[in-house]
Amino acid sequence: MHSPTQDLTGQKYLVTGAGGFIGSHLVEALVRAGADVTAMVRYGSASSWGNLEFVSDDVKGEFRVVAGNIDDGDFVMHAMQGIDVVCHLAALIAIPYSYVAPRSYVRTNVEGTLNVVEAARRLSVRRVVHTSTSEVYGTAIRVPIDEEHPLQGQSPYSASKIGADKIAESYYRSFDTGVVTLRPFNTFGPRQSARAFIPTIISQALTQDVIKLGSLTPERDMTFVTDTVAGFVAASVTPGIEGRTINLGTGSTFTIGHFAERILKLMGVEKEIVADSARMRPDKSEVLKLVSDNSLAAKLMGWSPQVDLDEGLRQSIDFIRRNIHLYRPTVYTV
Repeated sequence: MHSPTQDLTGQKYLVTGAGGFIGSHLVEALVRAGADVTAMVRYGSASSWGNLEFVSDDVKGEFRVVAGNIDDGDFVMHAMQGIDVVCHLAALIAIPYSYVAPRSYVRTNVEGTLNVVEAARRLSVRRVVHTSTSEVYGTAIRVPIDEEHPLQGQSPYSASKIGADKIAESYYRSFDTGVVTLRPFNTFGPRQSARAFIPTIISQALTQDVIKLGSLTPERDMTFVTDTVAGFVAASVTPGIEGRTINLGTGSTFTIGHFAERILKLMGVEKEIVADSARMRPDKSEVLKLVSDNSLAAKLMGWSPQVDLDEGLRQSIDFIRRNIHLYRPTVYTV
């Protein structure tokens, strides 16, 4: 079970990557818990707040937004002044794009994390919750995957996240910086972009006759976004877990093809599902099976997933149906 709702009144939080999928939901949860929240979004001339545009009315106007780049150490240092807790989610995460632009992943994911933990060291920030990913495990050597499972860099993205995780770990070991690393398995829910397979399935099912995906056989452990966010909140306040790496996942796994069939059934439609070779990863890069051992999260933080898979899928379907204009179902989003 999740811990009771935290009272974070008076606590100053910075969320990097706040305009992203998980980050925007985390900002909402922190504001509702009473935290003083600064939301860091990526600077751009359009002044976009990304998914923060979708936060509920009771949260709008209750947090501060700063725009900049995580790979600018001076900006990060300035943004972290006076902060008690940093939830560091800013990252490049699309695996296909990491084949095209791997250096940008090192700059954003590795150097960006270095900027955060170095600022935390200098400013004596109490806690940094660093975001890892189950992709660092690669294809499961043993299941379920616990935190001691070997790390395998099967894509430039996963390699960059391994590097970021080790930078974060080194600051705890070298400088006693209060780092906690969360390793979410796949998260899904409203606001997720089409670079992820569940929104891809839903948006195509709403507009196309054929569902085109990559390989249909890889297995994924899917956690609903509010459960993942609850893990971040717990990791930010649970005492005595500095230096730990903690999985967040359901402990159940299904194939991509199964998810496609399940979503179509929930939507009440019948569509052909095909594996499109243009969307497939290189053979040695594909991660074939991910299934979490989440027992450490339960033991240390009292965390376990609460949202039923089908309920989460229904909420995702509803969001995309209402916002289909945000998606390009005919285009493969890298």
